[in-house]
Amino acid sequence: MFKIIKGKKKSSKQEAIEPPPGPNPSSDVTVNHASRSSIVIDQQPNVRPQTTTTTSTSPPQPGVVEVLPMLKDVPVADRHVLFLKKLQICSYMFDFTDTLKNAMEKEIKRHNLLELVDLVQSGSSKMNEIMQGEMIKMISINIFRCLPPQSHENTGTENLDPEEDDMYLDPSWPHLQVVYELLLRYVVSSDTDTKVAKKFLNHSFVLNLLDLFDTEDPREREYLKTILHRVYGKFMVHRPFIRKAINNIFYRFIFETERHPGISELLEILGSIINGFAVPMKEEHKLFLARALIPLHKPKSVNLYHQQLAYCVTQFVEKDYKLADTVIRGLLKYWPVTNCGKEILFLGELEEVLDATQPVEFQRVMVPLFRRIGRCINSTHFQVAERALFLWNNERVVTLIAQNRHVILPIIFESLEKNIQGHWNQSINELTTNVRRMFIEMDSELVEECQTKYMDKEAMVNEKVKQRELTWKKLEAIAS
Repeated sequence: MFKIIKGKKKSSKQEAIEPPPGPNPSSDVTVNHASRSSIVIDQQPNVRPQTTTTTSTSPPQPGVVEVLPMLKDVPVADRHVLFLKKLQICSYMFDFTDTLKNAMEKEIKRHNLLELVDLVQSGSSKMNEIMQGEMIKMISINIFRCLPPQSHENTGTENLDPEEDDMYLDPSWPHLQVVYELLLRYVVSSDTDTKVAKKFLNHSFVLNLLDLFDTEDPREREYLKTILHRVYGKFMVHRPFIRKAINNIFYRFIFETERHPGISELLEILGSIINGFAVPMKEEHKLFLARALIPLHKPKSVNLYHQQLAYCVTQFVEKDYKLADTVIRGLLKYWPVTNCGKEILFLGELEEVLDATQPVEFQRVMVPLFRRIGRCINSTHFQVAERALFLWNNERVVTLIAQNRHVILPIIFESLEKNIQGHWNQSINELTTNVRRMFIEMDSELVEECQTKYMDKEAMVNEKVKQRELTWKKLEAIAS
């Protein structure tokens, strides 16, 4: 009867698994840049193989995958060979779209993977460099694969609401999850020597990890986010490279495709990275804000990742208040004119930025800023007008406005009056009245002055209208 042996128990004592005498197998790992269009087969014209390795990846013939004993149950001298055999079994790729096909072999592979995870997590056996290299090869074979077409490529439709999309779930995830867990445990393990590990977790490996963020399976992106963040924290030599590679993904998303499922996860990683930037910030980081983060407000799918984007942008302003000018002008540059949903998001982000803005930087941008806010106050979409008027509920913003009321009130007074006189929504009328009352409490003389100028302007407008009507009547009389 076929028997599956369960995983080993944790042990507190480390036992080194030494290689047998004789020449050592190569520990080099060559991982090519992964892409959605690459195929893991023999190389063909215009097709790049993802992973080059000597380990077999084709589905085994019946009887080839055997049940191996657990590492703890064999002598120390035999563990190296057994470990490599287990890696070879875990390197076999199966068709997970058919649950009944190779079911026994899949279960054997899964139990071997679980044993490897327990081995790395417990630190019960110390792996040498050869074993680490072969393990990374096995992990690369499993995770660096051809991704299926995205939903919009199959249907040709454009749907930016994730709640309405059918969430894609990879059928091979039960095995992929264990492989990702193995990689995560290897990266975070205190027994992992960074000098050795960086030979295998090299730039090519990192690029392939970043390419996998293009998967539509949210479970896989969550693991990738955690692993990449840990790699960034543990391998200092990779930090500039990772930042540059993420930068390039953003550029391609902003200026070419405007489609990428993993932008929010990448921004979550960056939020933590930005939080750790030293002050004063390097020019490289400021350029990243101006050239990547601010243009990320442009795509129409910004609602899918705006929360993470706003956090990153606000972090910059909190670390260097002088960047408030750059951020606010950038928001005004990409301000949505016809998309009310995006406009509400922008107003919320604007309030967060103003919370961290100093008076000097505020004075530099207040004129174009409140011209835009004045238009929002007059918006026929009541949620946009309401969100703009809610800025006066923020004490920090009110303080900045009060300090510069002689400039700001003349800019938005007309918008306030138009709302009070004729906005269709009653709640907007009440909010506008409250804002006007706040200005009266700040400086009643200034309000009266603005009121006088507004009435004079309205009188001039009415006079021009009368003159125009009179001219038309004269023309009609001449024509008749």
